[in-house]
Amino acid sequence: MNAIVARPLEANKLAKRLRRQVGQAIADYNMIEDGDRIMVCLSGGKDSYTMLDLLRQLRAKAPVRFELVAVHLDQKQPDYDARILPDYLRSIDMSFDIIEQDTYSVVKRVIAHGKTMCGLCSRLRRGALYAHAERHGFTRIALGHHRDDLVETLFLNMFHHSTLKAMLRSDDGRHVVIRPLAYCAEADIAGYAAMKGFPIMPCNLCGSQETLQRKVIKQMLQDWEHRFPGRVENVFRALTCVAPSQLADPALFDFAALGSHAHAAQPAAAAWLRGQTEPDTGSSH
Repeated sequence: MNAIVARPLEANKLAKRLRRQVGQAIADYNMIEDGDRIMVCLSGGKDSYTMLDLLRQLRAKAPVRFELVAVHLDQKQPDYDARILPDYLRSIDMSFDIIEQDTYSVVKRVIAHGKTMCGLCSRLRRGALYAHAERHGFTRIALGHHRDDLVETLFLNMFHHSTLKAMLRSDDGRHVVIRPLAYCAEADIAGYAAMKGFPIMPCNLCGSQETLQRKVIKQMLQDWEHRFPGRVENVFRALTCVAPSQLADPALFDFAALGSHAHAAQPAAAAWLRGQTEPDTGSSH
């Protein structure tokens, strides 16, 4: 009896937590403004379904007005059921567009058998979605990356690209990309998707074939979380509490301005310290 009562209570707490986290991320990073027309990229997986569902709930109570349109790319994978998403979206009275582009054939032709398809598939998918956003005047592109994705990307960039960056929101001058699930844990999203019974569509092209590097990072984080619960959350919190003066990027912090004699520093001296010039000792031997 207690277990039966506890389930709806836990479900309600989970839904409230996710709504609060999405709302907080949107507020913290100004993801949505009055009058925005938002393209909600819907893959058919648990993350994008959850993102769409929570954005719809927030829109119903928002003091600002914004439009949501679900957009899905039909990549012509084998065994793809073209009825699942339209049927679901019509059932919830959701505006949507389906883009049809045979990226599957391109990936199969270009990528050797047995090699990971994710990289090329992702680029082709992103290109098709961004082009659609530009043609139809969307002001925001919403992607379903969650907290765990951001932490994985942080370590991927550190280990393989020597950069300290994750992905939160971006603006390349033409496309403003937002990630409303940035504060949400993947486990919570999985629980919410199961609770809501979303019609999950498995990806037979690359969704089940993560890159080797990301698999390694994901396994590392899962091991950490198992041994030290809360570590992934702490890593993500570190992204929100950066001390530029304690890092080592002179473009991020003006180290030359530190100290009372900083104004007297000579460019030639800096060059000499890097071994680029010989010091002028003033001797006349």
